[in-house]
Amino acid sequence: MGCDTLVALGAVTRDGVTLFGKNSDRPPDECQRIVQVPRAKHAPGSTLRCQNLIIPQAAETAAVVGSQPHWLWGFEHGVNEHRVAIGNEMVFAKEALGPTGLLGMDLVRLGLERGRDADQALDVISGLIERYGQGGSGQRDVEWPYHNAFVIADPHRAWVLETSARHWAARPVRDTANISNGLGIGTEWTRGAPDVTAFAIERGWWSAERGRLDFTHAYAEQTGVPENLCAARRARLGALLAESRGQITAASVCGMLRDHYADRVHVPRPFEHAQHFAVCMHSPGLSHTTASMVAPLAATHDRGAAVWVCVGNPCLAVFLPLYPAARIPPRLALGDAAADAMSPWWAMHRLRGLVERDPARLAPRVRARWDELERELVREAAGLDESAAPTAVLEAFMERAVDACLDSARALARECES
Repeated sequence: MGCDTLVALGAVTRDGVTLFGKNSDRPPDECQRIVQVPRAKHAPGSTLRCQNLIIPQAAETAAVVGSQPHWLWGFEHGVNEHRVAIGNEMVFAKEALGPTGLLGMDLVRLGLERGRDADQALDVISGLIERYGQGGSGQRDVEWPYHNAFVIADPHRAWVLETSARHWAARPVRDTANISNGLGIGTEWTRGAPDVTAFAIERGWWSAERGRLDFTHAYAEQTGVPENLCAARRARLGALLAESRGQITAASVCGMLRDHYADRVHVPRPFEHAQHFAVCMHSPGLSHTTASMVAPLAATHDRGAAVWVCVGNPCLAVFLPLYPAARIPPRLALGDAAADAMSPWWAMHRLRGLVERDPARLAPRVRARWDELERELVREAAGLDESAAPTAVLEAFMERAVDACLDSARALARECES
Protein backbone atom coordinates (compact mmCIF):
# COMPACT_ATOMS: atom_id res chain seq x y z
CA MET A 1 0.00 0.00 0.00
CA GLY A 2 1.73 3.15 -1.15
CA CYS A 3 3.79 4.81 -3.91
CA ASP A 4 4.57 8.37 -4.86
CA THR A 5 5.18 9.50 -8.43
CA LEU A 6 6.21 12.93 -9.69
CA VAL A 7 7.15 14.77 -12.85
CA ALA A 8 8.70 18.17 -13.50
CA LEU A 9 8.68 19.40 -17.09
CA GLY A 10 11.75 21.05 -18.55
CA ALA A 11 10.36 24.57 -18.16
CA VAL A 12 10.75 24.34 -14.36
CA THR A 13 13.93 22.27 -14.03
CA ARG A 14 17.41 23.75 -13.73
CA ASP A 15 18.77 22.17 -16.90
CA GLY A 16 15.60 22.34 -19.00
CA VAL A 17 15.19 18.54 -18.97
CA THR A 18 11.97 16.81 -17.92
CA LEU A 19 12.48 14.78 -14.73
CA PHE A 20 10.40 11.77 -13.67
CA GLY A 21 10.59 10.19 -10.21
CA LYS A 22 8.86 7.28 -8.50
CA ASN A 23 8.94 5.46 -5.17
CA SER A 24 7.46 1.98 -5.31
CA ASP A 25 5.96 1.01 -1.95
CA ARG A 26 5.34 -2.71 -1.61
CA PRO A 27 5.39 -5.43 1.08
CA PRO A 28 8.69 -5.06 2.98
CA ASP A 29 10.00 -8.55 2.11
CA GLU A 30 9.04 -8.54 -1.58
CA CYS A 31 12.14 -8.44 -3.78
CA GLN A 32 11.98 -5.99 -6.66
CA ARG A 33 14.51 -6.39 -9.43
CA ILE A 34 15.65 -4.24 -12.35
CA VAL A 35 15.11 -5.93 -15.71
CA GLN A 36 15.89 -4.98 -19.29
CA VAL A 37 13.60 -6.00 -22.15
CA PRO A 38 14.96 -5.62 -25.71
CA ARG A 39 13.12 -4.15 -28.67
CA ALA A 40 11.26 -6.87 -30.55
CA LYS A 41 9.10 -7.51 -33.60
CA HIS A 42 6.22 -9.98 -33.35
CA ALA A 43 4.50 -12.11 -35.97
CA PRO A 44 0.92 -11.25 -37.00
CA GLY A 45 -1.58 -12.94 -34.71
CA SER A 46 0.87 -13.25 -31.82
CA THR A 47 -0.49 -13.16 -28.30
CA LEU A 48 0.95 -11.96 -25.03
CA ARG A 49 0.55 -13.42 -21.56
CA CYS A 50 0.22 -10.68 -18.94
CA GLN A 51 -0.28 -11.53 -15.27
CA ASN A 52 -3.84 -12.80 -15.57
CA LEU A 53 -4.89 -12.30 -19.20
CA ILE A 54 -3.75 -13.25 -22.68
CA ILE A 55 -4.11 -10.33 -25.10
CA PRO A 56 -3.04 -9.65 -28.71
CA GLN A 57 0.62 -8.72 -29.06
CA ALA A 58 1.71 -5.51 -30.79
CA ALA A 59 3.59 -5.74 -34.08
CA GLU A 60 6.65 -4.14 -32.49
CA THR A 61 7.59 -3.41 -28.89
CA ALA A 62 10.15 -0.94 -27.59
CA ALA A 63 13.21 -1.65 -25.49
CA VAL A 64 12.42 -1.03 -21.81
CA VAL A 65 14.18 -0.95 -18.44
CA GLY A 66 11.76 -1.48 -15.57
CA SER A 67 11.48 -2.29 -11.88
CA GLN A 68 9.66 -5.58 -11.40
CA PRO A 69 8.36 -7.27 -8.24
CA HIS A 70 9.82 -10.74 -8.58
CA TRP A 71 6.52 -12.59 -9.06
CA LEU A 72 4.92 -10.19 -11.55
CA TRP A 73 5.08 -9.82 -15.32
CA GLY A 74 4.58 -6.06 -15.20
CA PHE A 75 6.58 -3.13 -13.83
CA GLU A 76 6.11 -0.66 -11.01
CA HIS A 77 7.91 1.98 -13.05
CA GLY A 78 10.25 2.17 -16.00
CA VAL A 79 11.54 4.02 -19.03
CA ASN A 80 11.69 3.02 -22.69
CA GLU A 81 14.06 3.71 -25.59
CA HIS A 82 11.87 6.65 -26.70
CA ARG A 83 12.38 8.34 -23.30
CA VAL A 84 8.85 7.66 -22.11
CA ALA A 85 8.62 7.05 -18.35
CA ILE A 86 5.58 5.66 -16.49
CA GLY A 87 4.77 4.86 -12.86
CA ASN A 88 1.55 3.73 -11.21
CA GLU A 89 -0.19 4.05 -7.83
CA MET A 90 -2.84 2.09 -6.03
CA VAL A 91 -6.01 4.19 -5.68
CA PHE A 92 -9.41 3.47 -4.12
CA ALA A 93 -12.59 3.70 -6.20
CA LYS A 94 -16.20 2.60 -5.72
CA GLU A 95 -16.45 0.07 -8.53
CA ALA A 96 -15.85 -3.55 -7.60
CA LEU A 97 -12.99 -5.39 -9.30
CA GLY A 98 -12.90 -9.08 -10.08
CA PRO A 99 -10.18 -11.75 -9.98
CA THR A 100 -9.16 -11.25 -13.62
CA GLY A 101 -8.19 -8.19 -15.59
CA LEU A 102 -5.10 -6.11 -16.14
CA LEU A 103 -2.97 -5.08 -13.18
CA GLY A 104 -1.59 -1.58 -12.88
CA MET A 105 1.88 -3.10 -13.30
CA ASP A 106 0.78 -4.80 -16.53
CA LEU A 107 -0.40 -1.43 -17.82
CA VAL A 108 2.89 0.30 -16.96
CA ARG A 109 4.85 -2.27 -18.96
CA LEU A 110 2.37 -2.30 -21.85
CA GLY A 111 2.42 1.49 -22.05
CA LEU A 112 6.23 1.48 -22.13
CA GLU A 113 6.49 -1.29 -24.70
CA ARG A 114 3.88 0.24 -27.02
CA GLY A 115 4.14 4.01 -26.49
CA ARG A 116 6.54 6.15 -28.53
CA ASP A 117 5.53 9.30 -26.63
CA ALA A 118 3.36 10.23 -23.66
CA ASP A 119 0.24 10.77 -25.77
CA GLN A 120 0.53 7.37 -27.40
CA ALA A 121 1.25 5.67 -24.06
CA LEU A 122 -1.89 7.31 -22.63
CA ASP A 123 -3.89 5.98 -25.57
CA VAL A 124 -2.43 2.49 -25.07
CA ILE A 125 -3.22 2.33 -21.34
CA SER A 126 -6.68 3.90 -21.53
CA GLY A 127 -7.63 1.74 -24.51
CA LEU A 128 -6.57 -1.44 -22.73
CA ILE A 129 -8.51 -0.39 -19.61
CA GLU A 130 -11.68 0.13 -21.64
CA ARG A 131 -11.28 -3.16 -23.49
CA TYR A 132 -10.12 -5.53 -20.74
CA GLY A 133 -10.76 -3.75 -17.45
CA GLN A 134 -8.63 -3.93 -14.33
CA GLY A 135 -8.63 -6.84 -11.92
CA GLY A 136 -6.68 -9.56 -10.21
CA SER A 137 -4.62 -9.12 -7.09
CA GLY A 138 -1.64 -6.82 -7.10
CA GLN A 139 -0.39 -8.49 -3.90
CA ARG A 140 1.21 -11.92 -3.88
CA ASP A 141 -0.21 -13.23 -0.59
CA VAL A 142 -3.50 -11.31 -0.37
CA GLU A 143 -6.42 -11.27 -2.79
CA TRP A 144 -6.54 -7.52 -3.26
CA PRO A 145 -7.50 -6.15 -6.69
CA TYR A 146 -7.09 -2.40 -6.91
CA HIS A 147 -7.57 0.55 -9.23
CA ASN A 148 -4.64 2.63 -10.45
CA ALA A 149 -3.40 6.12 -11.19
CA PHE A 150 -0.43 6.87 -13.44
CA VAL A 151 2.05 9.56 -14.35
CA ILE A 152 3.07 9.24 -18.01
CA ALA A 153 5.91 11.50 -19.20
CA ASP A 154 8.17 12.12 -22.17
CA PRO A 155 10.69 14.92 -22.85
CA HIS A 156 7.97 17.39 -23.90
CA ARG A 157 4.75 16.58 -22.05
CA ALA A 158 3.19 14.53 -19.28
CA TRP A 159 -0.21 13.23 -18.22
CA VAL A 160 -1.86 12.30 -14.95
CA LEU A 161 -4.25 9.40 -15.53
CA GLU A 162 -6.71 8.20 -12.87
CA THR A 163 -8.94 5.16 -13.19
CA SER A 164 -11.87 3.25 -11.79
CA ALA A 165 -12.28 -0.23 -13.31
CA ARG A 166 -12.92 0.51 -17.04
CA HIS A 167 -13.42 4.24 -16.45
CA TRP A 168 -10.71 6.85 -16.56
CA ALA A 169 -9.93 10.56 -16.65
CA ALA A 170 -6.68 12.28 -17.62
CA ARG A 171 -5.23 15.78 -17.45
CA PRO A 172 -2.13 17.25 -19.05
CA VAL A 173 0.63 18.44 -16.71
CA ARG A 174 1.35 22.17 -16.92
CA ASP A 175 4.72 22.18 -15.16
CA THR A 176 4.86 19.78 -12.19
CA ALA A 177 2.59 17.06 -10.86
CA ASN A 178 2.68 14.39 -8.20
CA ILE A 179 0.30 11.62 -7.19
CA SER A 180 -0.05 9.40 -4.14
CA ASN A 181 -2.70 6.81 -3.25
CA GLY A 182 -5.92 8.68 -3.81
CA LEU A 183 -7.96 10.09 -6.66
CA GLY A 184 -7.37 13.82 -6.96
CA ILE A 185 -8.02 14.92 -10.53
CA GLY A 186 -11.36 16.56 -9.69
CA THR A 187 -12.77 18.52 -12.64
CA GLU A 188 -9.37 19.24 -14.23
CA TRP A 189 -9.47 16.29 -16.64
CA THR A 190 -9.50 17.00 -20.37
CA ARG A 191 -9.85 13.43 -21.64
CA GLY A 192 -11.89 10.55 -20.29
CA ALA A 193 -13.67 7.29 -21.02
CA PRO A 194 -16.66 7.81 -23.35
CA ASP A 195 -19.18 7.04 -20.60
CA VAL A 196 -17.24 8.42 -17.62
CA THR A 197 -19.93 11.02 -16.86
CA ALA A 198 -22.98 9.00 -17.88
CA PHE A 199 -21.94 6.03 -15.76
CA ALA A 200 -21.49 8.19 -12.65
CA ILE A 201 -24.91 9.77 -13.19
CA GLU A 202 -26.52 6.37 -13.72
CA ARG A 203 -25.05 5.12 -10.43
CA GLY A 204 -26.23 8.21 -8.56
CA TRP A 205 -22.69 9.40 -7.84
CA TRP A 206 -23.17 12.60 -9.83
CA SER A 207 -26.01 14.66 -11.29
CA ALA A 208 -26.10 16.51 -14.59
CA GLU A 209 -27.25 19.68 -12.82
CA ARG A 210 -23.88 19.91 -11.03
CA GLY A 211 -22.05 20.57 -14.28
CA ARG A 212 -18.72 19.07 -15.25
CA LEU A 213 -18.02 15.74 -13.60
CA ASP A 214 -15.76 15.84 -10.56
CA PHE A 215 -14.03 12.49 -11.06
CA THR A 216 -12.69 12.44 -7.50
CA HIS A 217 -16.03 13.19 -5.87
CA ALA A 218 -17.94 10.74 -8.05
CA TYR A 219 -15.60 7.76 -8.13
CA ALA A 220 -13.39 7.87 -5.02
CA GLU A 221 -13.99 5.35 -2.23
CA GLN A 222 -13.04 6.50 1.27
CA THR A 223 -14.55 3.69 3.33
CA GLY A 224 -11.87 1.63 5.02
CA VAL A 225 -9.02 3.79 3.71
CA PRO A 226 -6.72 5.21 6.41
CA GLU A 227 -7.28 8.96 6.62
CA ASN A 228 -3.56 9.59 6.85
CA LEU A 229 -2.58 7.36 3.92
CA CYS A 230 -1.88 9.89 1.18
CA ALA A 231 -3.00 13.47 1.94
CA ALA A 232 0.12 14.48 3.90
CA ARG A 233 2.49 12.77 1.45
CA ARG A 234 0.83 14.34 -1.57
CA ALA A 235 0.94 17.80 0.01
CA ARG A 236 4.55 17.35 1.12
CA LEU A 237 5.81 16.29 -2.31
CA GLY A 238 3.84 19.07 -3.99
CA ALA A 239 5.39 21.61 -1.63
CA LEU A 240 8.91 20.30 -2.29
CA LEU A 241 8.37 20.62 -6.03
CA ALA A 242 7.00 24.16 -5.63
CA GLU A 243 9.90 25.23 -3.40
CA SER A 244 12.45 23.95 -5.95
CA ARG A 245 10.73 25.38 -9.02
CA GLY A 246 13.33 26.47 -11.55
CA GLN A 247 16.12 24.61 -9.72
CA ILE A 248 14.86 21.02 -9.84
CA THR A 249 17.61 18.50 -10.69
CA ALA A 250 17.90 14.73 -10.76
CA ALA A 251 19.77 14.97 -7.44
CA SER A 252 17.02 17.05 -5.84
CA VAL A 253 14.38 14.57 -7.04
CA CYS A 254 16.42 11.79 -5.38
CA GLY A 255 16.26 13.89 -2.22
CA MET A 256 12.51 14.29 -2.51
CA LEU A 257 12.09 10.52 -2.76
CA ARG A 258 14.10 10.18 0.48
CA ASP A 259 11.87 12.62 2.34
CA HIS A 260 10.64 11.96 5.90
CA TYR A 261 9.01 15.36 6.43
CA ALA A 262 11.30 17.49 8.63
CA ASP A 263 13.43 14.55 9.75
CA ARG A 264 16.78 13.66 8.17
CA VAL A 265 16.23 9.97 8.97
CA HIS A 266 13.11 7.88 9.42
CA VAL A 267 11.45 8.39 12.81
CA PRO A 268 8.96 5.63 13.71
CA ARG A 269 5.50 7.05 14.40
CA PRO A 270 2.27 5.36 15.54
CA PHE A 271 0.02 4.12 12.73
CA GLU A 272 -2.59 6.77 13.55
CA HIS A 273 -0.10 9.65 13.34
CA ALA A 274 -0.74 12.09 10.47
CA GLN A 275 2.85 11.55 9.27
CA HIS A 276 3.10 7.79 9.76
CA PHE A 277 3.20 7.40 5.97
CA ALA A 278 6.09 9.40 4.48
CA VAL A 279 7.25 9.76 0.88
CA CYS A 280 10.09 7.39 1.79
CA MET A 281 7.84 4.84 3.42
CA HIS A 282 8.59 2.69 6.46
CA SER A 283 5.36 1.11 7.67
CA PRO A 284 6.29 -2.15 9.42
CA GLY A 285 4.21 -5.12 8.36
CA LEU A 286 2.36 -3.11 5.74
CA SER A 287 4.49 -1.24 3.20
CA HIS A 288 8.04 -0.04 2.61
CA THR A 289 9.62 1.75 -0.30
CA THR A 290 11.24 -1.18 -2.07
CA ALA A 291 12.52 0.50 -5.26
CA SER A 292 12.89 3.97 -6.77
CA MET A 293 13.71 5.57 -10.11
CA VAL A 294 14.71 9.05 -11.25
CA ALA A 295 14.74 9.45 -15.02
CA PRO A 296 15.93 12.57 -16.86
CA LEU A 297 14.04 12.63 -20.17
CA ALA A 298 16.23 14.67 -22.51
CA ALA A 299 14.72 16.09 -25.69
CA THR A 300 17.75 14.99 -27.70
CA HIS A 301 18.74 11.36 -27.73
CA ASP A 302 21.93 11.34 -25.65
CA ARG A 303 22.99 7.73 -25.12
CA GLY A 304 25.10 8.82 -22.17
CA ALA A 305 22.16 10.18 -20.14
CA ALA A 306 21.88 8.09 -16.96
CA VAL A 307 18.66 6.84 -15.41
CA TRP A 308 19.11 6.52 -11.64
CA VAL A 309 17.66 3.49 -9.85
CA CYS A 310 17.57 2.46 -6.22
CA VAL A 311 16.74 -0.95 -4.76
CA GLY A 312 15.28 -0.61 -1.29
CA ASN A 313 14.37 2.38 0.87
CA PRO A 314 16.17 5.31 -0.80
CA CYS A 315 17.09 6.85 2.54
CA LEU A 316 19.16 3.76 3.36
CA ALA A 317 20.46 3.00 -0.12
CA VAL A 318 22.19 4.53 -3.12
CA PHE A 319 20.91 5.57 -6.55
CA LEU A 320 22.86 3.75 -9.26
CA PRO A 321 23.35 5.01 -12.83
CA LEU A 322 21.89 2.94 -15.66
CA TYR A 323 22.31 3.49 -19.39
CA PRO A 324 19.36 1.79 -21.11
CA ALA A 325 21.05 1.95 -24.53
CA ALA A 326 23.75 -0.37 -23.16
CA ARG A 327 23.54 -3.75 -21.40
CA ILE A 328 22.67 -3.15 -17.75
CA PRO A 329 24.34 -5.37 -15.12
CA PRO A 330 22.52 -8.73 -15.04
CA ARG A 331 23.00 -8.87 -11.26
CA LEU A 332 20.32 -6.21 -10.86
CA ALA A 333 17.79 -8.75 -12.16
CA LEU A 334 18.68 -11.30 -9.47
CA GLY A 335 16.24 -11.95 -6.65
CA ASP A 336 13.22 -14.04 -5.81
CA ALA A 337 11.11 -14.83 -2.76
CA ALA A 338 14.08 -16.23 -0.81
CA ALA A 339 17.02 -14.16 0.43
CA ASP A 340 19.92 -14.29 -2.02
CA ALA A 341 23.39 -13.03 -1.12
CA MET A 342 24.12 -12.31 -4.80
CA SER A 343 21.06 -10.07 -5.22
CA PRO A 344 21.59 -6.30 -4.75
CA TRP A 345 17.99 -5.96 -3.58
CA TRP A 346 18.43 -8.58 -0.86
CA ALA A 347 21.73 -6.99 0.22
CA MET A 348 19.91 -3.70 0.77
CA HIS A 349 17.04 -5.48 2.51
CA ARG A 350 19.45 -7.05 5.00
CA LEU A 351 21.11 -3.69 5.68
CA ARG A 352 17.76 -1.98 6.18
CA GLY A 353 16.73 -4.57 8.74
CA LEU A 354 19.90 -4.01 10.72
CA VAL A 355 19.61 -0.21 10.63
CA GLU A 356 15.98 -0.26 11.74
CA ARG A 357 17.00 -1.88 15.03
CA ASP A 358 18.44 1.51 16.01
CA PRO A 359 17.74 4.05 13.23
CA ALA A 360 18.67 7.16 15.21
CA ARG A 361 22.22 5.88 15.73
CA LEU A 362 22.84 3.81 12.60
CA ALA A 363 20.95 5.60 9.80
CA PRO A 364 23.17 8.74 9.74
CA ARG A 365 26.30 6.58 9.45
CA VAL A 366 24.80 4.58 6.59
CA ARG A 367 23.48 7.68 4.87
CA ALA A 368 26.90 9.36 5.01
CA ARG A 369 28.52 6.41 3.21
CA TRP A 370 25.86 6.35 0.52
CA ASP A 371 26.11 10.13 0.04
CA GLU A 372 29.85 9.77 -0.55
CA LEU A 373 29.37 6.98 -3.08
CA GLU A 374 26.55 8.79 -4.83
CA ARG A 375 28.68 11.92 -5.25
CA GLU A 376 31.41 9.80 -6.81
CA LEU A 377 28.95 8.18 -9.22
CA VAL A 378 27.41 11.51 -10.20
CA ARG A 379 30.83 12.99 -10.93
CA GLU A 380 31.83 10.06 -13.13
CA ALA A 381 28.45 10.01 -14.88
CA ALA A 382 28.79 13.71 -15.72
CA GLY A 383 32.14 13.02 -17.34
CA LEU A 384 30.75 10.16 -19.36
CA ASP A 385 27.83 12.28 -20.57
CA GLU A 386 30.25 14.93 -21.86
CA SER A 387 32.47 12.45 -23.68
CA ALA A 388 29.68 10.41 -25.35
CA ALA A 389 31.36 7.28 -24.07
CA PRO A 390 31.39 4.01 -26.05
CA THR A 391 28.99 1.30 -24.96
CA ALA A 392 31.78 -0.76 -23.39
CA VAL A 393 32.78 2.17 -21.18
CA LEU A 394 29.19 2.68 -20.02
CA GLU A 395 28.80 -1.01 -19.23
CA ALA A 396 32.06 -1.09 -17.26
CA PHE A 397 30.96 1.96 -15.25
CA MET A 398 27.61 0.35 -14.39
CA GLU A 399 29.36 -2.83 -13.26
CA ARG A 400 31.73 -0.83 -11.05
CA ALA A 401 28.78 1.03 -9.56
CA VAL A 402 27.05 -2.23 -8.64
CA ASP A 403 30.32 -3.61 -7.21
CA ALA A 404 30.73 -0.50 -5.06
CA CYS A 405 27.11 -0.73 -3.92
CA LEU A 406 27.41 -4.36 -2.86
CA ASP A 407 30.81 -3.90 -1.21
CA SER A 408 29.51 -0.93 0.78
CA ALA A 409 26.26 -2.67 1.73
CA ARG A 410 28.15 -5.67 3.09
CA ALA A 411 30.69 -3.53 4.96
CA LEU A 412 27.93 -1.40 6.47
CA ALA A 413 26.03 -4.52 7.52
CA ARG A 414 29.10 -5.79 9.37
CA GLU A 415 29.45 -2.40 11.12
CA CYS A 416 25.80 -2.40 12.13
CA GLU A 417 26.06 -5.94 13.48
CA SER A 418 29.06 -5.01 15.62
